[in-house]
Amino acid sequence: MLESWPLRHLVLRTPRLMLRPDDDAGLYELAALALRGVHPPQQMPFVTPWTDQAPDDLVRTSMQYFWRARAQLTASDWRVHFLVRHDGRVIGIQELYGKDFAITREVSTGSWLGIAHQRRGFGTEMRAAVLLLAFDHLNATIARSGAFADNAASLRLSEKLGYCSDGANTFARRGTAATEIRLVLEPSRFVRPEWTLQVDGLDGCRQMLAV
Repeated sequence: MLESWPLRHLVLRTPRLMLRPDDDAGLYELAALALRGVHPPQQMPFVTPWTDQAPDDLVRTSMQYFWRARAQLTASDWRVHFLVRHDGRVIGIQELYGKDFAITREVSTGSWLGIAHQRRGFGTEMRAAVLLLAFDHLNATIARSGAFADNAASLRLSEKLGYCSDGANTFARRGTAATEIRLVLEPSRFVRPEWTLQVDGLDGCRQMLAV
């Protein structure tokens, strides 16, 4: 029987983490994690302040966002949301995004961790996992990311992996102007982890991801 959604077989494994594209059961676990907190209330690391919503709205709009990304995925515009698990529990989400990837060979990343799982190196490990996937298995030549200027932890993480500043954008955030630092990484500057990424189930996804 033809496999209609091969992404369900894709698995990335690091020494401590397992990353798999989102499924509904995992998304409900992720939403419950978000309700327990992603960042201190006085901070806002996201362009869209989705964590400011009422609990019921946060769960509903989060599910709609991930469902929409899954439904709209094409080889020319794909957005894969990897649920990140530690000891079998969802602790965060790691996004890998490619638009016209067959031509540009560029990817972008975004991520968040539940506040209880921060400051343990998981953010670096899960970003390194998708960068290894992108550079070594998808043949990407550029990876992009970004973080607000007051998000010191995210900027340190990117610097640790070898990213360079690529300019800045200004966004309205909670009614005031905020500066986002654009970041770029090439394979030659990537500070690789000492561990090896294990990738399973990629072959069936190559056509979906324009590899």
